[in-house]
Amino acid sequence: MWVVLHPVTMRATNVLLCVGLVLLPASICQSPAERDTYTECTDGYEWDAQTQLCRDINECETIQGACQGEMKCFNHYGGYLCLPRSASIITAPEPSSQSEPSLPQVETNEAFNPCPVGYKAQGDSCVDIDECELDQHDCQPSQQCINTVGTYTCQCPDGYSKIGIECVDIDECRYRYCQHRCVNVPGSFSCECEPGFQLAGNNRSCVDVNECEMGAHCQHRCYNTYGSFLCRCDQGYDLGPDGLLCNDIDECSFSSYLCQFQCVNEPGGFSCICPNGYELLGIRQCQDVNECETGTQCGEGQVCVNIHGGHQCVDSNRCQDPYTQVSENRCVCPVVKPECRDLPFSVVHRFMSITSERSVPSDIFQIQATSIYPGSYNTFRIRSGDDSGEFYIRQINNISAMLVLARAVTGPKEYILDLEMVSVNPLMNYQTSSVLRLSVYVGPHAF
Repeated sequence: MWVVLHPVTMRATNVLLCVGLVLLPASICQSPAERDTYTECTDGYEWDAQTQLCRDINECETIQGACQGEMKCFNHYGGYLCLPRSASIITAPEPSSQSEPSLPQVETNEAFNPCPVGYKAQGDSCVDIDECELDQHDCQPSQQCINTVGTYTCQCPDGYSKIGIECVDIDECRYRYCQHRCVNVPGSFSCECEPGFQLAGNNRSCVDVNECEMGAHCQHRCYNTYGSFLCRCDQGYDLGPDGLLCNDIDECSFSSYLCQFQCVNEPGGFSCICPNGYELLGIRQCQDVNECETGTQCGEGQVCVNIHGGHQCVDSNRCQDPYTQVSENRCVCPVVKPECRDLPFSVVHRFMSITSERSVPSDIFQIQATSIYPGSYNTFRIRSGDDSGEFYIRQINNISAMLVLARAVTGPKEYILDLEMVSVNPLMNYQTSSVLRLSVYVGPHAF
């Protein structure tokens, strides 16, 4: 497109203005005689005091935003034009018949384009101009130029939004895309899960991790929970401070009454043991082993006597002269023998055992008369063997009495006590006595 601005001949008597494709600027033409006094100019001109002429006003500089959109402002004499940016100004030759100064002529540097902005003529039709390919765009380096029909757009990369002419990162975490934690990064975001969870296939949701199937370091048993896991120990163990290892519980340290004799701690439990001569009754109690019934052999002329924690082999005939044996454990002193006159008529041998440190006073043996005569009075006493006073007799009635342990005794030790029953019959003026020779074996400490 060409725009030709022809110079206007300024005369004092007339002003010629042509508007169209050929525009003739107008000015006031003054005769030399009038120039000293005439200073008013027509619209689009202003008086120049230095040259004493009317000077064109450049509206493209004085009017802000004179042309809008894709149009460019071109000043010309007495006004301005809004033309495509491809237009340019050329100077037209002055007419030969005119002696007055000529004005410049304006024309474009390319052929007239009958197509709209963003198009170019191609034959008889208009085709779109690809501003992106021709680098005729103002997109930022971080933006992508996208050609559209008649123009172009500047598009931001994914994860950015366009604010003004700049691309600004979108904070996707504001929209709660993630189930647990969201981490915004330039142009994108990532989701993270709390400990005990892992990202699901959609990279946003979090699913529980079964740590027990993934090799959790529980020493005994592992139980998966939502977002975590728990370690548990077998019976007899406590979970350690780290929540993984199991420590053995020393049950024996909790109580001294777990076992009758001795408690032995074992991994995950405990066991009870008994001293020699005893065996477990159940899992905690100890009972004496009767060695005399388990095949223990004594020498010839001896019998086996079971005691606490062991046994004794004693002579089967313990009768001493002048006594004679009348049964397995009974000796008598016949009255026909003069030396028997001041001795008990009979001696019966018995055996018993007690443990050391037994609580006192304690009833340990009951004496019972086997023969009763009408009108007789019976009394009981310790005839011999209690030199230190560890025992005493408590008479119950006329025919029985109780041997009492008066002081604590410590074994192993053996006491031989002669417990005598004296019978008196005043009607018959008769007195006799009999002895129960009791062998008391004191075993080890009580348990």
